[in-house]
Amino acid sequence: MAKTVVIRAHGGAEALVIEDRPVGEPGPGEVRIRHHAVGLNFIDVYQRSGVYQMQLPQALGMEAAGVIEAVGPGVTHLKAGDRAAYAAQPPGAYTEARVMPAAQVCPLPDGISFEEGAAMMLKGLTVQYLFHRTVPLKAGDSVLFHAAAGGVGLIACQWAKSEGIRLIATAGSDEKCQLALDHGAEAAINYSEGPFAPKVRELTGGRGVDVVMDSVGASTFEGSMESLRPVGMMISFGNASGVVPPVPLAVLAKGSYQLTRPTLFTHIAQHEDCQAMAKMLFEKVTSGAVKIRIDQRFPLDQVAEAHRTLEARATTGATILTL
Repeated sequence: MAKTVVIRAHGGAEALVIEDRPVGEPGPGEVRIRHHAVGLNFIDVYQRSGVYQMQLPQALGMEAAGVIEAVGPGVTHLKAGDRAAYAAQPPGAYTEARVMPAAQVCPLPDGISFEEGAAMMLKGLTVQYLFHRTVPLKAGDSVLFHAAAGGVGLIACQWAKSEGIRLIATAGSDEKCQLALDHGAEAAINYSEGPFAPKVRELTGGRGVDVVMDSVGASTFEGSMESLRPVGMMISFGNASGVVPPVPLAVLAKGSYQLTRPTLFTHIAQHEDCQAMAKMLFEKVTSGAVKIRIDQRFPLDQVAEAHRTLEARATTGATILTL
């Protein structure tokens, strides 16, 4: 049996309950993993609240790290005793141990701790696909990155600096802006002090940025579009402030803008792609180019408080559940 966080109805943080659930043995293409730490992400909030509808009851959590206890037939890249980490579907990472598909579970280098592994997989793989699979970026290109003091954002700031990409950060306070600057952002804008698009234009000599990476959603979308250069790329990859309303195609004609709404799980769906993306992420971390900052730790039985803190945007860096 393993203590597991589940929801039986969509709702607030009070919908999270802890149950003892059987773990079982891995079948073909599966592994059983004993978790040492679990990562929290905004997608967990979307799933709990019903923004992303799920068949209920449902265990939550998309990211964790631990030790492989057993492998099923056909699994060749992992063996019992291996350290491993993952960002993967189906949900169910908020647990002490689980059986799950092996394809997106990745061997974790010895130089990366379990806590770092749990905090970095979904966020770091997101940054990898944003910078390397969604739009071609090269040294000297400019990126506007919202919520840059969060777990994804601080990785993005460092990643951009390591590749010579000019990253303009936004955040909701002066302290969070400074955090983004400390992690490699070229400039930072406090969007609680007024419209950010004019400041982006000022920072880019009136041209606008090559790419906007926006996980905030409804409250920033219009300003994000106003921050783009002609033929620039708008990447909307989250809805922290609410879902972006339908966008008329005519909006794009103003500057021949490009618009995409990617998800991580499309990019890591194929085993080979996922493992290659993880390898690049691990190299960024083990080389020291990217450091994983964990600012909040909650025991598993305080998962509801962890969700409330995340939703209140009272976090910086990554948040994990400890076991």
